[in-house]
Amino acid sequence: MAKRETEESRLFLVYLEITGDEQPEMPADLYTQLTPSLFLVRSTLTRSGLYHAVKRRNAPTALLVAPLEEAPKFKGMNEGSLKWLRSMTRD
Repeated sequence: MAKRETEESRLFLVYLEITGDEQPEMPADLYTQLTPSLFLVRSTLTRSGLYHAVKRRNAPTALLVAPLEEAPKFKGMNEGSLKWLRSMTRD
């Protein structure tokens, strides 16, 4: 099954829990890991396409994929996360 894509990339919030010591794998080149389970992802995939791609790659125990209309405000996340976000958005 082919991944559905949109014409332009969108920003998504992804919450991903996996068991064991495996490193989470994102299906997009443009992402930052905010915490061990929380990611910001820039993708041309639809929400459903991204959800299923993350699910196939990681076999998660919990998964949430939510599109973001604006860049989120945050504090205390992994170093470099805010710099990455600013490079991805105009906000």
